[in-house]
Amino acid sequence: MAEYEAVIGLETHIQLNTASKIFCSCKADSWDDGPNTNICPVCTGLPGVLPVTNKAVVEKATLLAAAMHADIPEESFFDRKNYFYPDLPKGYQISQYDMTLANGGYLDVPMPEGESRRVSIHKLHIEEDAGKTVHEKGRRLIDFNRCGVPLIEMVTNPDLHSADEAAQYLIRLRQLLRWLDVSEADMEKGHLRADANVSIRLKGEDVLNTKTEIKNVNSIEAVRAAIEKEIKRQTKAYEEGERIEAWTLNWDDNTQTLHKMRSKETEADYRYFREPDLLSVKIDDAWKDAILSGLPELPLERRQRFMADYELPEYDADILTGERALSEYFESAVKAYEGDAKRVSNWVMNDVLRIINETGTTPDALKLTPDYLAETIKLVDANTVNTSTGKTLLEKVENSDKSPGDIVKEEGLAQVSDTGAIREIVEGIIADNPDEVAKFKDGNQQLMGWFVGQVMQKTRGQADPKVASLLLNELLSE
Repeated sequence: MAEYEAVIGLETHIQLNTASKIFCSCKADSWDDGPNTNICPVCTGLPGVLPVTNKAVVEKATLLAAAMHADIPEESFFDRKNYFYPDLPKGYQISQYDMTLANGGYLDVPMPEGESRRVSIHKLHIEEDAGKTVHEKGRRLIDFNRCGVPLIEMVTNPDLHSADEAAQYLIRLRQLLRWLDVSEADMEKGHLRADANVSIRLKGEDVLNTKTEIKNVNSIEAVRAAIEKEIKRQTKAYEEGERIEAWTLNWDDNTQTLHKMRSKETEADYRYFREPDLLSVKIDDAWKDAILSGLPELPLERRQRFMADYELPEYDADILTGERALSEYFESAVKAYEGDAKRVSNWVMNDVLRIINETGTTPDALKLTPDYLAETIKLVDANTVNTSTGKTLLEKVENSDKSPGDIVKEEGLAQVSDTGAIREIVEGIIADNPDEVAKFKDGNQQLMGWFVGQVMQKTRGQADPKVASLLLNELLSE
């Protein structure tokens, strides 16, 4: 039986998080605003208006291009992409065609199997968004708020070969966009949109067969599901001798099905020509250097460094570099702790992340600063407080903005290690619970945990559990 492989390329539209639109001063992000509330004569294409390029759009796009290892020419041009649709009031979209802001580039994507796949970039350019068409009660309603919202269109080469690989690429791209602070990259809000071009070929061949384009997917899981469906459909069609046609397909997330929308357009259909109302974009060396001075260590590079320098497992490094603020929090805590980085990693992943998730805050906004986390771990290391109290201490610091040491003093949380004091409590517990003592001596060793728990309860969690266990073993064996 013939074995097929998928050939997949992704077209992503990335909404930049600038305050204003690409060619006018209207508010860019209008997700929570009413329809047609952030529009003006420029973004709705009224006669006689002239667009002006937003400098921040060029800077954010240049930063992303550099992070994608793309070449950034000194000069690029805007072009008109002509097509007619109700939500495109000008009858054309201002985009870039043959002389774009960046050329080439790639993103190395770690795969779950431990491999890394290099996904090369075919095209990276800036453009404006079109409006939004809403179908409601048999009517077609048009919202122009998105007209003129700044986008980066980034198209990969057909380097991906499964739905899982496509999903991993989007996960890493979203991470990079947030890391650089160029986009919120929220697919549900349309900040990151992905269309998938899918074709099938016999495994081992290098031909590019007819492809279909999947649109209207609003989550990474939806992209994965839609691609898997299309791979199965095309494989079945080839096996049955059917011809694959170049259709644009619509994904219905509710029914998890694909439907034909229209035949796929080609670039010739858009009749591109230079935009006459805009100057070219010129990025000289001085401006480029100023932009790239803000380029941070990239997430995958930091992930590798955490494994090399701090000897962290890949799992830890992956979580700790999931977002830039968390990675910086961890690294600051390691420097303040001056000890085993893996120990800090455990506290961050198990306890700090829990506080972040419960409070809905961000790592850089925590009252539990990296210094306070390091101080807490040191208090546990010194047996000043036990581990359980230390974990509670983190929450107290976050809720009070006081230092761990001050809270320990104010609330008397220091660990009780006095053998005489703990022995007295243990003797009382043994005397008050003869049935449990008898069961323990008859072989129910699991009751040791119950006895230790009783000691901790009597001491409000402040007894040294190691001392308590030693004394219980001694007295229960008599």
